[in-house]
Amino acid sequence: MRPMRGFTLLEILVALTVLALAMGALVEAASRFTLNQAYLRDRTLATWVARNRLVEQQLDPAWPKPGQTKGEVELGGREWRWVMQVTQTPERDLRRLDIEVFALPESDDERPLATLAGLVEKR
Repeated sequence: MRPMRGFTLLEILVALTVLALAMGALVEAASRFTLNQAYLRDRTLATWVARNRLVEQQLDPAWPKPGQTKGEVELGGREWRWVMQVTQTPERDLRRLDIEVFALPESDDERPLATLAGLVEKR
């Protein structure tokens, strides 16, 4: 009769350790992927908010006054805060609009998720 062959306890423990490390790395990668997707979704929506604000100003018959205006809007099931800075350009009939969009509720990191610059001409 032949002696039985199999894995030793040490070999099984090493294999389980390698498997646990690999599973931990997979969970970490999936977590980062999920966070990155949420960040990209928020940046996309913030860009839409900024573009919508710029188009509203371009279509508004009122000439925007130089200075800063602020507002809030809902888009994509979220609340957004925008800040628009209007400045006069060297061209008399053009004004520059710089729009920054932040997610609400406000976080500790006060960097805008989106920024957009555009021009509005006098009608």
